[in-house]
Amino acid sequence: MSGDFDYDFLCIGSGPAGQRAAVQAAKLRKRVGIVECEVEIGGVCVHTGTMPSKTFREAVLSLADGSDAFHVGYGGGGGSDGPVVERLYARVGDIVFRESRVQREQLRRNGVDIIPGMGSFAGPHEVAVRSSQGTRNVSAGKILVATGTKPARPAKICKDLPCVITSDDILKLDELPRTMVVIGCGVIGVEYASMFAALGVEVTVVDGRTRPLEFLDSEIVDELVHQMRAKEVSFRLGEAVDRIELREGDAPNLAVVHLESGKRLVADLVLASTGRVGASESLDLDKVGLTADARGRLAVGATFQTEVPHIYAAGDIIGFPSLAATSSEQGRLAACHAFGVEAGPMPLHFPVGIYAIPEISMVGRTELDLTNAKIPYETGVARYREIARGQILGDDSGFLKLIFHAENRKLLGVHAIGTGATELIHVGQSVIALGGGLDYFMTTVFNYPTLAECYKVAAFDAYNRLSV
Repeated sequence: MSGDFDYDFLCIGSGPAGQRAAVQAAKLRKRVGIVECEVEIGGVCVHTGTMPSKTFREAVLSLADGSDAFHVGYGGGGGSDGPVVERLYARVGDIVFRESRVQREQLRRNGVDIIPGMGSFAGPHEVAVRSSQGTRNVSAGKILVATGTKPARPAKICKDLPCVITSDDILKLDELPRTMVVIGCGVIGVEYASMFAALGVEVTVVDGRTRPLEFLDSEIVDELVHQMRAKEVSFRLGEAVDRIELREGDAPNLAVVHLESGKRLVADLVLASTGRVGASESLDLDKVGLTADARGRLAVGATFQTEVPHIYAAGDIIGFPSLAATSSEQGRLAACHAFGVEAGPMPLHFPVGIYAIPEISMVGRTELDLTNAKIPYETGVARYREIARGQILGDDSGFLKLIFHAENRKLLGVHAIGTGATELIHVGQSVIALGGGLDYFMTTVFNYPTLAECYKVAAFDAYNRLSV
């Protein structure tokens, strides 16, 4: 293969899937190239998605509580008294820059060629890369499509109006709005709604569904909604958007959101968070016999091969679960399979983290899922206010819920909301993966004071319920 093509393995996209796949293939002594249209490496994850939104969240929290950490080194040209947006973006920009450079250096150390430009298929084994320097064709024995996603733009919502933005535009704002309508209460919508509310923005969330984040435990969602309402977030659930217009008159930049019920909402800014679609339209898939579905996603098998055996796809471009962590593992597994290296399947028990304010995380099954499957279970709950570490942190509303099988007492699910929830969840993830359960938590010892003690308290709560 090495004499027939420019590369043994070529990745289109340098997000978590593409980067991890490229490094894995390089570790296997293959000649690897990675095509990236951004100036810096990292894809959506680093530039407009995971890294910016999570860094934005931490900056918001620091600003909201007056933490010195926010001001040190992040003046944005305005010092600690500079405009809020400048100070927020200075911190985000610094982290994004550093993370991109770290990833670029990792690729360099592993001998991966970075090919700047937009990639599209020119033939079964050939990719045309278009850049400001012109177009060059690159050939490869194996190709991985890891182009990620972009915000969906429903025509009646995402018109070309200056007051309507998507999550990709958050870091382009000149100033904070006073009022904001968020359309969509999925993960991205809820995250940004809670962040802007923490900054004092008056936020209204609109969604046709009757509950936000329906895949989560209902008690977790109830607590999230309660805390967001305490920050004066309004929820208009079961409502669909009919159209968005600019308000005429003295304030032309105001948005008027007309709901199908006849209600209307007026705000400075509208964030359209109506899902994401696969970034596949510019790939010229027809030239290799591939077709994306209605949402731009590619279908793959268990080994991440498409219908064309030498072409793989991984990451958000293939749909659920569309997490940076799972995308990274998918890329690694795809590269292993491409070169005949034995690697296990994707793990079944991966954690989900939602970086709203407050933080949420889960792993395993929910009560509703178990009820529908007619699996007997019992729950145990530990509230942060009962834990010394929770008192130290000043978090009196967070809690951890464990779900155990009522007969064999194995751990089936873990659900957390509050400070450090996305870190705390990994203890439960490990126990589920190793087939452990109630007996482990009853006998183990955790550091004091830590949030991990919640596992002990929740286990005793479940034990007492099972003993009745």
